[in-house]
Amino acid sequence: MIMSSVKIECVLPENCRCGESPVWEEASNSLLFVDIPAKKVCRWDSLSKGVQQVTVGTMAEETAPAVLERHQGSLYSLFPDHHVEKYFDQVDISNGLDWSLDHKIFYYIDSLSYSVDAFDYDLQTGKISNRRSVYKLEKEEQIPDGMCIDAEGKLWVACYNGGRVIRLDPETGKRLQTVKLPVDKTTSCCFGGKDYSEMYVTCARDGMDVEKLLQQPQAGGIFKITGLGVKGIPPYPYAG
Repeated sequence: MIMSSVKIECVLPENCRCGESPVWEEASNSLLFVDIPAKKVCRWDSLSKGVQQVTVGTMAEETAPAVLERHQGSLYSLFPDHHVEKYFDQVDISNGLDWSLDHKIFYYIDSLSYSVDAFDYDLQTGKISNRRSVYKLEKEEQIPDGMCIDAEGKLWVACYNGGRVIRLDPETGKRLQTVKLPVDKTTSCCFGGKDYSEMYVTCARDGMDVEKLLQQPQAGGIFKITGLGVKGIPPYPYAG
């Protein structure tokens, strides 16, 4: 892999307060993402470069970005018949989740645990078991946030306050690659583009002072990374 071929560009200077949850929509060549505090769902057309916005929803506010009353969250599963099951509680911030390529392992991040965890996963029942940590973040990597998997089964994790995405091997627990961005509050990532060779990264600007915003004018934008030398896989649609 030739590291110097990696290119990072801000394709949408959106000024999201907290951009999150990017998903590639293949049928429209578009990136879907949300701005959580602004209560917006957005679609960015990669061909026309236009943005559609829908204002939705409500949520409890954090006292400050990533600062909240501890252990108030839970992990749920929504099944195709629309029933919901709670798997566990005492969660701080449920964040990145994905499945291994053979669907036998479920990967999950509770951000303030500073860990990427794995569970055994039963595709037929949706049950999870045998929780273990596959990677503990190092101090400079800061807070693990959103996550996606590539076509080689390696995990990519956006590091909030760390200004980077990191590539991990969940089998060995080793970090394989670090891609630094020109913004600190990277929140999530996904693969997209016509062959899923592009990575899209969301970020936030809430909690940054005026001086920091001047230093990082692209904070809150949508970034595209190319030249990673690896492709992603299409997202799975909800079966219900």
